[in-house]
Amino acid sequence: MILIDSPIWPGHGRRWSHLVSDESYAELHTFAAELGLSRRAFDGDHYDLPESMYQQAIDAGATAVTGRELVTRLNAAGLRRRKTRRTDDT
Repeated sequence: MILIDSPIWPGHGRRWSHLVSDESYAELHTFAAELGLSRRAFDGDHYDLPESMYQQAIDAGATAVTGRELVTRLNAAGLRRRKTRRTDDT
């Protein structure tokens, strides 16, 4: 299932949603391509989706969930990828 959280995440002068699949990355990439998203918008385990495309994603079949539910479902599916922190060893 494709899930989307509310567009509350600020960045680059806009607000963003996270678009994920709780089934597979293949499902997510296919859905994102159908929306016209660039693969560059993929960030490890989700696509960053601008607020202007939120309703389009819903209309295409994404299910609106809270941010907490989104992360819970990603974890349960084993698809959550945590960002690694870079350290400066110099």
